[in-house]
Amino acid sequence: MKNRLRFPIRLKILIALLSIVTIVISLITFTMAEMFHEDKETYISDLASIMAMSSAEECGSVLSGYRNRLQMYGRLMGESDLTADSRRNLLKDFFTDAEDLVAVTLHKDGKEIAGVYDVATLVGGGLSEKDFREYRLSHPFPDGLSGSKEIWLENSTLHEDLPTITFAQAMPPSKDGTSLIISIVARSERLRRISERSPVFEILIVGPNGMLLTDSEPAGVGARARIEFPSEVEGGLDEHSAGVTLVYEIDDRLMIGGFASAGVGGVTVCAQIPRSAVNMASRALLKQLLIIALGLLVLAVLTSSFGSALITRPLDKLASATTRIAKGEFDVTVAVSSRDEVGTLAQAFNRMTTGLKERDTALEEAHSQLVQSEKMAAFGQLGAGIAHEIKNPLAGILAVTQLTKRKSEDGTPLRKNLDLIEKETKRCKSIIDNLLRFARQEKATLETIEINPVVEDAIAIVNHQLELNQVKLRRELGESLLPIRGNANQLQQVVMNLMINAQQAMDGAPGVITVSTAISESGSLMLRVADDGPGMSAEVMGKIYEPFFTTKRSGKGTGLGLSVSFGIIEDHGGKIAVESELGEGTTFTISMPTVDRSLPEVGEKDRIEPESVPVVS
Repeated sequence: MKNRLRFPIRLKILIALLSIVTIVISLITFTMAEMFHEDKETYISDLASIMAMSSAEECGSVLSGYRNRLQMYGRLMGESDLTADSRRNLLKDFFTDAEDLVAVTLHKDGKEIAGVYDVATLVGGGLSEKDFREYRLSHPFPDGLSGSKEIWLENSTLHEDLPTITFAQAMPPSKDGTSLIISIVARSERLRRISERSPVFEILIVGPNGMLLTDSEPAGVGARARIEFPSEVEGGLDEHSAGVTLVYEIDDRLMIGGFASAGVGGVTVCAQIPRSAVNMASRALLKQLLIIALGLLVLAVLTSSFGSALITRPLDKLASATTRIAKGEFDVTVAVSSRDEVGTLAQAFNRMTTGLKERDTALEEAHSQLVQSEKMAAFGQLGAGIAHEIKNPLAGILAVTQLTKRKSEDGTPLRKNLDLIEKETKRCKSIIDNLLRFARQEKATLETIEINPVVEDAIAIVNHQLELNQVKLRRELGESLLPIRGNANQLQQVVMNLMINAQQAMDGAPGVITVSTAISESGSLMLRVADDGPGMSAEVMGKIYEPFFTTKRSGKGTGLGLSVSFGIIEDHGGKIAVESELGEGTTFTISMPTVDRSLPEVGEKDRIEPESVPVVS
């Protein structure tokens, strides 16, 4: 029978409560949306008024500059009796004061009597002086301008690429009663920047006759379109009045617009935006609120459905972790995600697993040490038997050698060879004795010795073998080294073992072995044997001191050299460490305590402890 999905009554009550809360939230959402709509419209109306007044103020500043410039030109032209050429030259000087001037002209009785044009600017806009003169003839200044002191302006754009505005004002009558009109034609670039500064509002600058002076769209300016505003602003605003905000219709679109006077020439600035933008914002807000409400409902249902799982999931993890621990996997931890009773249980479980892991690690280390001790014990027993069998033949060789020396003369090659045989036989006997002491766990007899002679003796014995195998030997022996407490034969055996192992690891390939001695900063003697051979892996380095472990081919080694060397160095109170990487060579470093020459010799029990060197075992 299939398990049916449990649906507790508490979950049903929780869902019902969440549904009621969601309905309340929905009612609040619609109320907030309506209030937001009203506030948004009020805010946009105020913002449109502020935008219109700030733009009007900036526009008035620009127009005042043109008006002041126009009045200055008029005073200069009317102060003295000037010929046409003099007026023309004076007008040319005016162009140096303003980069946006296109033309400065003087008119009398509707005719141009003097004028200066920026030909380069006209050509760049696809126009000429003739175009402007013909436009002025077909669009003369208004009749009332001659007796007026007010500035008159209009949109005089003849080409979309060169939008211009004409400013004109009547000059005071001359002595003969004639009245001149001075006008300037300027690019409307500065006014256009005012129209384009708002990415939200459409800013229009309109002259007193309703003609559009500038707009963000060049097409309307080029066509010199006329704008019909509501009746409240149709006749122009008072230059001293504050801005006006209205809702009006343009081309079947409801608009919200702010209107303000620029204070110069009856110019009105309008900042308008479609009213639908307010509705759009309200609809977007309502849509977002509905989505949020529905999302909250779904989230609440899911949260309540899976709420119980949040309590049982940690318990499931604990059960799973317990199963893994039963299989011997102690690297198990349970994440503590809460501070309640379940979290306390998880912390206690983690402490238990940590304790089990530490105990398991300690048991493994004890087992490894036990195995190592058993191997060394077996090696000692085997070594004792072998040493006993070899010792007697060596004694015979030594005796025969000494008898033969008595019959040989000093200085002869035979005597030298017999001396060498005697020395090496004694060394073999000493090695056998050391092996017996190692098997019996006896301590070697230590004396105060210099390390460099020991190294030189070892080199002298193996150097010929190294040369035959294309291995170069490099000495880097320190000077004035402190002596050590040691056994020369045993240390010589260690150095020889390390050099021969390095040569055999190269397997006939050319290479270099470097033997160096030095005193460390802590005062210990450092003996290094380094090679540029094939190196060792981490797995091999972990076993090199084990008796009978070897990576050499059958018949090339017994696996006892490094284990014996390890025991000798430990008997000397030293440490031996190895550094190696595959393809990078191997370096053995031996550290032993030194003896101060000024102090009396000490016995074995007074041995100085060496500096700490990591040991691979």
